[in-house]
Amino acid sequence: QVQLVESGGGLVQAGGSLRLSCAASGRTFRRFYMGWFRQTPGKEREFVAGISWSGDRTYYADSVKGRFSISRDNAKNTVYLQMNSLKPEDTAVYFCAASSAVTIATKTNQYDYWGQGTQVTVSS
Repeated sequence: QVQLVESGGGLVQAGGSLRLSCAASGRTFRRFYMGWFRQTPGKEREFVAGISWSGDRTYYADSVKGRFSISRDNAKNTVYLQMNSLKPEDTAVYFCAASSAVTIATKTNQYDYWGQGTQVTVSS
Protein backbone atom coordinates (compact mmCIF):
# COMPACT_ATOMS: atom_id res chain seq x y z
CA GLN A 1 0.00 0.00 0.00
CA VAL A 2 1.10 3.54 -0.75
CA GLN A 3 -0.51 6.62 0.74
CA LEU A 4 0.00 9.94 -0.99
CA VAL A 5 -0.44 13.40 0.52
CA GLU A 6 -0.14 16.54 -1.63
CA SER A 7 0.72 20.00 -0.36
CA GLY A 8 1.80 23.37 -1.69
CA GLY A 9 -1.33 24.48 -3.48
CA GLY A 10 -2.75 27.96 -3.11
CA LEU A 11 -3.66 31.21 -4.80
CA VAL A 12 -1.15 32.89 -7.09
CA GLN A 13 -1.26 35.63 -9.71
CA ALA A 14 -0.77 34.86 -13.37
CA GLY A 15 2.92 34.62 -14.17
CA GLY A 16 3.76 33.43 -10.69
CA SER A 17 5.13 30.12 -9.44
CA LEU A 18 4.17 27.36 -7.05
CA ARG A 19 5.83 24.12 -6.04
CA LEU A 20 3.65 21.18 -5.19
CA SER A 21 4.90 18.32 -3.07
CA CYS A 22 3.60 14.80 -2.72
CA ALA A 23 4.76 12.78 0.26
CA ALA A 24 4.41 9.03 0.01
CA SER A 25 4.30 6.44 2.73
CA GLY A 26 5.67 2.96 2.29
CA ARG A 27 9.09 1.62 1.52
CA THR A 28 8.26 0.76 -2.07
CA PHE A 29 7.95 4.35 -3.26
CA ARG A 30 11.02 4.08 -5.46
CA ARG A 31 9.42 1.25 -7.44
CA PHE A 32 6.61 3.41 -8.72
CA TYR A 33 6.30 5.63 -11.75
CA MET A 34 4.86 8.88 -10.35
CA GLY A 35 2.54 11.30 -12.05
CA TRP A 36 0.70 14.55 -11.54
CA PHE A 37 -2.81 15.08 -12.84
CA ARG A 38 -5.27 17.93 -12.58
CA GLN A 39 -9.01 18.28 -12.72
CA THR A 40 -11.54 21.10 -12.99
CA PRO A 41 -15.27 20.80 -12.27
CA GLY A 42 -17.17 18.96 -14.97
CA LYS A 43 -14.03 17.80 -16.77
CA GLU A 44 -12.07 14.60 -16.78
CA ARG A 45 -8.85 14.32 -14.84
CA GLU A 46 -5.97 15.11 -17.18
CA PHE A 47 -2.34 14.11 -17.17
CA VAL A 48 0.18 16.85 -16.40
CA ALA A 49 3.58 15.24 -15.86
CA GLY A 50 5.22 11.92 -15.07
CA ILE A 51 8.59 10.68 -13.87
CA SER A 52 10.28 7.29 -13.91
CA TRP A 53 11.28 5.50 -10.72
CA SER A 54 14.91 6.58 -11.10
CA GLY A 55 14.01 10.14 -12.06
CA ASP A 56 15.94 10.05 -15.31
CA ARG A 57 12.91 10.12 -17.58
CA THR A 58 10.17 12.70 -17.48
CA TYR A 59 7.15 13.34 -19.64
CA TYR A 60 4.86 16.36 -19.88
CA ALA A 61 1.54 17.32 -21.35
CA ASP A 62 1.96 19.80 -24.18
CA SER A 63 0.00 22.40 -22.25
CA VAL A 64 2.65 22.61 -19.51
CA LYS A 65 5.84 21.75 -21.37
CA GLY A 66 8.52 24.34 -20.74
CA ARG A 67 6.69 25.78 -17.72
CA PHE A 68 6.35 22.84 -15.31
CA SER A 69 9.05 20.51 -14.02
CA ILE A 70 8.58 17.22 -12.20
CA SER A 71 11.24 15.73 -9.94
CA ARG A 72 11.52 13.21 -7.15
CA ASP A 73 13.64 12.47 -4.11
CA ASN A 74 13.45 8.76 -3.36
CA ALA A 75 15.33 9.21 -0.08
CA LYS A 76 12.51 11.47 1.09
CA ASN A 77 9.69 9.53 -0.59
CA THR A 78 8.59 12.75 -2.22
CA VAL A 79 7.74 13.89 -5.73
CA TYR A 80 7.56 17.55 -6.70
CA LEU A 81 5.91 19.64 -9.37
CA GLN A 82 7.51 23.03 -9.94
CA MET A 83 5.05 25.26 -11.78
CA ASN A 84 6.30 28.48 -13.35
CA SER A 85 4.66 31.10 -15.57
CA LEU A 86 1.28 30.04 -14.29
CA LYS A 87 -1.81 30.89 -16.28
CA PRO A 88 -5.46 31.16 -15.21
CA GLU A 89 -6.17 28.00 -17.22
CA ASP A 90 -3.84 26.10 -14.88
CA THR A 91 -6.43 26.53 -12.14
CA ALA A 92 -7.47 23.07 -10.98
CA VAL A 93 -7.22 20.51 -8.23
CA TYR A 94 -3.86 18.79 -8.64
CA PHE A 95 -3.42 15.13 -7.76
CA CYS A 96 -0.34 13.01 -7.49
CA ALA A 97 -0.53 9.33 -8.29
CA ALA A 98 1.62 6.20 -8.26
CA SER A 99 1.74 3.65 -11.05
CA SER A 100 3.32 0.22 -11.22
CA ALA A 101 3.79 0.72 -14.96
CA VAL A 102 7.33 0.22 -16.23
CA THR A 103 7.02 2.86 -18.91
CA ILE A 104 5.36 6.22 -19.42
CA ALA A 105 1.90 6.28 -17.87
CA THR A 106 -0.44 9.07 -18.91
CA LYS A 107 -3.88 7.56 -18.33
CA THR A 108 -5.71 7.52 -15.03
CA ASN A 109 -6.41 3.79 -15.26
CA GLN A 110 -2.67 3.11 -15.29
CA TYR A 111 -2.32 4.45 -11.76
CA ASP A 112 -2.84 2.40 -8.63
CA TYR A 113 -2.77 5.00 -5.85
CA TRP A 114 -3.99 8.59 -5.62
CA GLY A 115 -3.66 11.47 -3.24
CA GLN A 116 -6.56 13.61 -2.09
CA GLY A 117 -5.60 16.60 -4.22
CA THR A 118 -4.54 20.18 -3.61
CA GLN A 119 -6.22 23.27 -5.05
CA VAL A 120 -4.25 25.61 -7.31
CA THR A 121 -5.92 28.87 -8.26
CA VAL A 122 -4.31 31.32 -10.68
CA SER A 123 -5.84 34.78 -10.82
CA SER A 124 -5.63 36.98 -13.89
